[in-house]
Amino acid sequence: MTSDKLDVITIGECLVEIMRDKRDVPHSVPGTYLGPYPSGAPAIFADACARLGLKSGIIGAVGRDDFGKLLVDRLKRDGVEVSRLKILEDRTTGVAFVTYFSSGSRQFIFHIKHAAAGQIYPEDVDPEYVRRFRVLHIMGSTLSINDNCREACYKAVEIAKQSEITVTFDPNLRPELLDVSTIRSICRPVLEAAKVVLPSGAEAEALTGISDPVEAGRKLLEHGPELAVIKLGEKGSVAVTKNEVIEAPAIRIKEVDPTGAGDVYDAAFVFGFLNNWPLNKSLRFANAAGAIKVTRFGPMEGPLSRREIEELLERYEGKV
Repeated sequence: MTSDKLDVITIGECLVEIMRDKRDVPHSVPGTYLGPYPSGAPAIFADACARLGLKSGIIGAVGRDDFGKLLVDRLKRDGVEVSRLKILEDRTTGVAFVTYFSSGSRQFIFHIKHAAAGQIYPEDVDPEYVRRFRVLHIMGSTLSINDNCREACYKAVEIAKQSEITVTFDPNLRPELLDVSTIRSICRPVLEAAKVVLPSGAEAEALTGISDPVEAGRKLLEHGPELAVIKLGEKGSVAVTKNEVIEAPAIRIKEVDPTGAGDVYDAAFVFGFLNNWPLNKSLRFANAAGAIKVTRFGPMEGPLSRREIEELLERYEGKV
C-alpha cells in the first residue's frame, strides 16, 4: 500500500434538506420547516466514514451560495477530502424537502437534477484520483438523477474494476426520481461489479421480487456480489454469503429522524470491512451506528466517533 492510499471514495449528490417540524403534514399544506441541514446520501456516507476515522473523499458539486458553503464547511470540518467537490457559479445547491408520517413513511420533493448536485459528469472522474482509494461506494440515488451522473458513476466503477478497487453498492432507491423497473436496469452494471451490496429489505424486494430478505439476498448474489447485507430497521440486519447467513438484532431506541440512517450504516459496515472484522462484528457495529443516527435530528447527525458506537454496544450488550 502506498503512503498516500486513502480508504473510501464516493460520488454523487450533495444537498441541503429542509424538514417539516411536525409529522403528518403534507407538503401541500402551508406550515413550518426546519433547516437547512447538510444532506445527500453520498455526502452523509462520506462524512460518517470520516467521523469513524476513515480517509474518505467525494466527487460532487455544490453552488457558490450559502447552502453550498454549509456543505463544504461541514465535510471539511469532519475530515472529508473535498478537492473534487466542484463549486459552480451558474447552479444553486441542491435541495430536498421532506415530511414524515406516523406510519414511518416519508415524502420528498427534490431539486437535484437541474441543480449543482446533478452536474456531475464522466470528465469529473479522474482515474488517478479514484485509484488512490481502497473502496468505491456507489449509491442508487445518484444513478437515478440523470444520464450524466449515471455515466460518471459507471466510469468510476470501470476504473475500480480495472484497478482491483472494491466496489460497494447501496441501491438506495428513490421512487420519487425513477420507477422501480428503470432503477433495476440502471443498477445492474454496478451490482455486477460490486463485492458488497447493502439494500434495505424493501429495496432487496424491489430489485429481486422476493419478499424474504435472506432469499432476496441469495438472489442478489447471483448478479455478482460476494456479500449481500440487508438492512431491516427495527429488525436489525442480515448478511448473506454463498455459504452462510448471519443475523444481528437491532438496538432498541426512540426514533427521532430516520433520514441518513442507511448511509451511516453503510459507512460503519465499510469501516468493519476495511478492518477485516468478522461479519457478525461488522453487523452489530453498523446496527449501533444506525441506531445512534435515528435518535438525532438532521440527516448527517450520526455518531461522532468509533468510540461512541462501541460505548453504545457496551451498554446494550455488555461487550463490544
